[in-house]
Amino acid sequence: MNRPKVKYHPLGNVDYKEAWDYQESLFNTIISRKKQGLSNELSHLITCEHPHVFTLGKSGKEDHLLADEASLNELNASFYRINRGGDITYHGPGQLVVYPILDLDQYFTDIHRYMRFLEEAVILTLKDYGIIGHRIDGLTGVWIDLNKPRKIAAFGVKSSRWVTMHGIGFNVNTDLTYFDQIIPCGISDKQVTSMKQELGHPLDLKEVTERLVNHLQILFEFELIP
Repeated sequence: MNRPKVKYHPLGNVDYKEAWDYQESLFNTIISRKKQGLSNELSHLITCEHPHVFTLGKSGKEDHLLADEASLNELNASFYRINRGGDITYHGPGQLVVYPILDLDQYFTDIHRYMRFLEEAVILTLKDYGIIGHRIDGLTGVWIDLNKPRKIAAFGVKSSRWVTMHGIGFNVNTDLTYFDQIIPCGISDKQVTSMKQELGHPLDLKEVTERLVNHLQILFEFELIP
C-alpha cells in the first residue's frame, strides 16, 4: 500500500503573516484541485518559530488580550485575528509551531480523531524527554500534572473539504511571561508551562522538532518528502 506523501517545509524563524500567507497558498491549491475533481498526491507539513505574536481564533473574545496597543509595541509583539478555531494564544521564539496542511481524504475524515493525533504526537515527544503529558476532558491541548494542570501545547485548526491548516503551538523554550498578556485559550484558572520550565534547562529545538515530526509521520503513516 502506498503511503500518502507529505512535503516538509522547515521555515525556521518566520514572520507570522508570511507563514499564514504561505499556508493559505498551499491550502488553497489543494482545495482548488478537489473542486476540480483532481486527486491530491501531495500534502504539506510546515514547522517554524515566530517573532512575538498573539493570535485570536474565530470563537475567541478580544478582551482575552489583556495588552493594549501601547503594551504590544513595548513588547515588540503583533496581534492578528485569524481563521482557525479556538481562542487566543501566543507564539514566539523558542516555541515550536507546526502547521499540517493535510488532505484528510487520504487518511480519515474525522476532525476529532485528527486533533487527538496531533495531541498524541506532542505527548509522545514529551515522553522522549521524560515528561508525562495528559489530556483533560473537554479541553483541547496537552497538559502537565493533572493535580495542578499546566498547558504545554495549544491546538487550533481550520478545515475545509477535509483539508486542514493551522495546528500546534508547543512550548519548548518559550518565554512564558508573554502569556501574562492574555487569558490563554480563554482559560483563566490554569497555568502554562514549557519543556524548559519543567526540565530546568533549555532544549535543542531542532532535535525536538525532528522527534515531533517523526511521531507525526508514524501516527499518520505518511511518507515525508524533503
